[in-house]
Amino acid sequence: MSLIEKLDWSAEIINISGKQKVAQEIAAKVKDGDVIGIGSGSTSYLALVAIAERIKTEGLNVKGITTSIEISMFCAKLGVPVTSLYEHQPDWLFDGADEVDPNNSLIKGRGGAMFKEKMLMSSSPVNYIIVDESKQVEKLCTNFPIPVEVFPQALLLAEKGLLELGATDIKIRPAKGKDGPVITENNNLILDCHFNEVPLTLEKDIKSITGVIESGLFIGYKPQIIMAAN
Repeated sequence: MSLIEKLDWSAEIINISGKQKVAQEIAAKVKDGDVIGIGSGSTSYLALVAIAERIKTEGLNVKGITTSIEISMFCAKLGVPVTSLYEHQPDWLFDGADEVDPNNSLIKGRGGAMFKEKMLMSSSPVNYIIVDESKQVEKLCTNFPIPVEVFPQALLLAEKGLLELGATDIKIRPAKGKDGPVITENNNLILDCHFNEVPLTLEKDIKSITGVIESGLFIGYKPQIIMAAN
């Protein structure tokens, strides 16, 4: 048995029953010929499993565009063909979020894949974001910081710019499976930044800092929110 065949989800899946119900709802949206953007995280993984079952049992011609190496490997294990933005644009996308406010603005990126997630969401005409009640907040940055992907040599320059924008706390995200900081799939660092207020311009303001690759703020993307019951 190969490493891919032995691959399994590496962490406990919280609220698995509610997420599995939503996974079936997402899988039911799949049509033959669809190109689907596949987000990161446990909810996306469960939806991918349900989609793979439909592909297998119904012989659907479906392709996925993934946001992370991890999800690409699960596509290989589950038999979901993968393509890229070089070849196709997604018909629709599904993903999770860390926080969602009443305007459906989001914080994403706890898994460190916000650059590819934002690139795919910007490329997709329809975006389904799956959350449970714990992710709903009155204002962003209530429970989770805003992740900011930064080119390593721009670390201090980015810190200065973020402080000027009102960041109250900035930390380099540490890794759990290795010594030192998290290194993203783009070989960059992640700064987790707390802000007391998140104005509508903050996403663009952060992106304008030299050395910032992307942030986990998603403002004005108009996603369709799907609730996973607790």
